[in-house]
Amino acid sequence: MATVAEPLAAYGAMVPLAYTVARSRRENHDNWTLELEPVDAAIDPIGPGQFDMLYAFGVGEVPISNSGDPDRVPTLVHTIRAVGPVTKALCAARPGDVVGVRGPFGNQWPLHEAVGRELVLVGGGVGLPPLRPALYKALAHRDELAGLHVLYGGRTPRDLLFTRELEQWRARWDVTVGVTVDAGDADWRGNVGVVTKLIPGASFDPANSVAFVVGPEIMMRFTARALLARGLPPERIWISMERTMRCGIGLCGHCQLGPTLICRDGPIYRLDEITPLLEVPEL
Repeated sequence: MATVAEPLAAYGAMVPLAYTVARSRRENHDNWTLELEPVDAAIDPIGPGQFDMLYAFGVGEVPISNSGDPDRVPTLVHTIRAVGPVTKALCAARPGDVVGVRGPFGNQWPLHEAVGRELVLVGGGVGLPPLRPALYKALAHRDELAGLHVLYGGRTPRDLLFTRELEQWRARWDVTVGVTVDAGDADWRGNVGVVTKLIPGASFDPANSVAFVVGPEIMMRFTARALLARGLPPERIWISMERTMRCGIGLCGHCQLGPTLICRDGPIYRLDEITPLLEVPEL
């Protein structure tokens, strides 16, 4: 009698689903945005601040934050910097290619905390893509906010992302946008300096504001100090941690930061909750 295999269990958190590359757009010299459509089954809708594990078949997988409009389901949008074998393989993908997706993982930006208040988004380098979904949500519900501010910094003009959208946002009457670069070039006419230099002159009211911050860890430390100096209390500042994540579900321990696992408990943390851990050198 032939052996009948048991039916496979439902897709679990460790099994990637197949997605096809619908569109690929080069953002700058080392960043690409991929729009992915499910081949068959789709993952659950991804929220602002969450991330997926993207799998380049035959190469490996990496955690990549959502950078698109959360309301565009089931399309996934991820902006990827080509810095290693997996991200380079993903960035080289062209329409029609298939990649694997696991997720969504992590928590979301607490946009409910911004209702009735001013929302300040501060991004450094590739920190703007994880903030972009929160900005889309904020724009869709702009009447619920007292103000909306985007502060963004890059290393050089050629490193800036979403430059057309930055101009579109800047042109709106209900959004303020500040952009700076660490080092300008002969054609740059904007601000020069780190992104924290934009905070003292920004027009938000610290008594009635919340802030979301993403960027390199050192940038977030100094941004938090600048926001605190403006008068924002630490319980109204959230940062997104980007420590190395491998499994996405808290099993492997690669993203451990003291007692917390960033893929499971984060990546978004309130400043007063995460600061004690960031101040421990060996962590």
